[in-house]
Amino acid sequence: METSVYIKKFKIAIAIVVAAFVLFILIIAKTIPSIQSYYSLKKEYTQSESKLADAERQLENLKEAKMQEQTPEVQLAKAFFRPIGSGLDSETAISEEFAEILQVMRDNKVKARSIKYDYDPQDDNFVKNAGAKYHVCRITADMVANYSNFEGFLRDLFKHEHFLEISKLEIVPYQKDKKILLINLQIKLYAQKNS
Repeated sequence: METSVYIKKFKIAIAIVVAAFVLFILIIAKTIPSIQSYYSLKKEYTQSESKLADAERQLENLKEAKMQEQTPEVQLAKAFFRPIGSGLDSETAISEEFAEILQVMRDNKVKARSIKYDYDPQDDNFVKNAGAKYHVCRITADMVANYSNFEGFLRDLFKHEHFLEISKLEIVPYQKDKKILLINLQIKLYAQKNS
């Protein structure tokens, strides 16, 4: 009797081992596709990251190219100011151009504390190399403005239809009110001589 109990227990143990083995194989069979899909997804993710990085680089390159295309157009579009009369001295020839700059200051509520003029300065490259073709006026202005008004002034200077050069720009906040700027600006205005 004892042997039949042992045989019965042995058969139950074998049945449990076989059932565990079958269960193990079923779990492995279900896990292998999950593992394969995990590695497949990981590979796709890596490829997608690489494609995204490439696309971002291309986008940045396109943005830079567009900016470079736009910048020369703006620079090339600016013509030199041409006064109406001929045989004018530098002060008279540039006065109309200077009046436009003063209007830009008024439009943007920028106040001038002082303005100094230097006509046909000898250290200017146009005066040195093409003095017979151009009048030049270097204007040094001490101005007062708030941030938004000065931003508008600079934007309008950039959009100004005639060629000009901003030679120097110093900005310091006013000590008693940091919203106010003390500005030292030096610009050069150019006018073609009519011969």
